Amino acid sequence: MGTQVVSVEDIDLSIVFWREEGVWQVSSLPARSAVSMDSLITALSRFPGEGGVFGAVTIGDDFFLLVREAGQGRWILLSDGAASWDWSLAEEAVDMLGLNDDDVEELEPAGDVRLLEEFGISGEDIELLCSNEDLYPDEQLSSIAERLGIAAQWSRASG
Repeated sequence: MGTQVVSVEDIDLSIVFWREEGVWQVSSLPARSAVSMDSLITALSRFPGEGGVFGAVTIGDDFFLLVREAGQGRWILLSDGAASWDWSLAEEAVDMLGLNDDDVEELEPAGDVRLLEEFGISGEDIELLCSNEDLYPDEQLSSIAERLGIAAQWSRASG
């Protein structure tokens, strides 16, 4: 399999966000925290958060990854399942989801499309967003941030 190991240079966006006393907090994460699922999950575990903490990562024009780490469990969303054929981070995410190559489709999300449902973004909305070929992964995440009401903080953190 020709997967490319993700390096710091491949990470375009690496953000952590969580709710504290009902208010969203958004911060950038060092790119080195996002090169593997293990390093991302370790980084996320350092943050508080009612309902868990979220990590968002983009790799170029290829995909975004959203991870929700909470006491009740872990949810993972890969915007394009086929990215697991090309990138180590995406491959690790698909492995953690218990999926294999036959389970993933190009331009279709893999994983937990409902991970933001309790915050007002339905699984159907996520699926539509992920299949929108006119948007780059960072624009797809910006759209999610807008729907969560954190566009300004997101913009500063992704600056």
